[in-house]
Amino acid sequence: MLLLSIDTSTAACSVALHKDDALAGCYELFTERTSAAMLTTLIHDVLHQAGHELNELDAIAVAKGPGSYTGLRISVSTAKGLCFALDKPLIAINTLAAMAEQIRACFPAGYKLCPMIDARRMEVYCALYDTTGHEIQPTSAQIIDDTSFQDWLAQGPVVFFGDGAGKCKPLIDKHANAIFPEMNVIPSARTIGKLATAAFLDGQFENMVSFEPFYLKDFMTTQPRKAVL
Repeated sequence: MLLLSIDTSTAACSVALHKDDALAGCYELFTERTSAAMLTTLIHDVLHQAGHELNELDAIAVAKGPGSYTGLRISVSTAKGLCFALDKPLIAINTLAAMAEQIRACFPAGYKLCPMIDARRMEVYCALYDTTGHEIQPTSAQIIDDTSFQDWLAQGPVVFFGDGAGKCKPLIDKHANAIFPEMNVIPSARTIGKLATAAFLDGQFENMVSFEPFYLKDFMTTQPRKAVL
C-alpha cells in the first residue's frame, strides 16, 4: 500500500509518503503563508525522492481540521483534486488526533492528552485523548480562563501541548496535574499518514462530493463559549 498524506491545517506545510505502514518520505515547510504551489512542489519532491509516481498511490489522506481556514481549504482542495484525477479514495484525519498520536507513547496510562491549536484571543481548538489514542472529549473551540479543564485536572494528569497551550499555561500551570511538556508539537503529515494507514485498512473513506474541511464555523460565527471541559 502506498499512501500520500497532506497537512496544511496550520502555518506548517507537510507532505508524507507511507509504504506498507512505514514512513517512506516526508517534507515539512514552516512558513507564515501556505500556497497551493508550495504544496504541489512538496508532493512532487517527496514522490520523486522515494522513487514513486502519482499513479502508484493507493489513497490520499488529508488533515481535515480544525485549523486555519485558508490552509485547510488549500490542502483539502488539492487532495480532492488528486483523488478525482487519479480515481483514488480520500481519507480525512482529525488534526488534533494526529497531534496526540505524536506524543502519546511518551506518557503512561492514566494521563490525558489535550492537543491545542491557537484560534484567536484566548480561544483554542482542542480535544481530549487517552494514551491509547481514544477520544475522550470531542473537538471544540474553547475560551480559556483559570477555571478551564478543572474537572479533568481533578481526576488526574492532563498534558497540554500545541501552539495553543502557551496561552493556557499562565492560567492553569499552578495546578499539580497540569503538564506542559517542553516539546514543540506541530501538526504533521507524518502522523496523518500513520492514522490514515489504519483507516485505509478499515475502509474509512470520505464521500468525494460532500466532504468539506472541519472548520468549526459554528463557533467562529457566534459568540465564543466558555470552556466546559
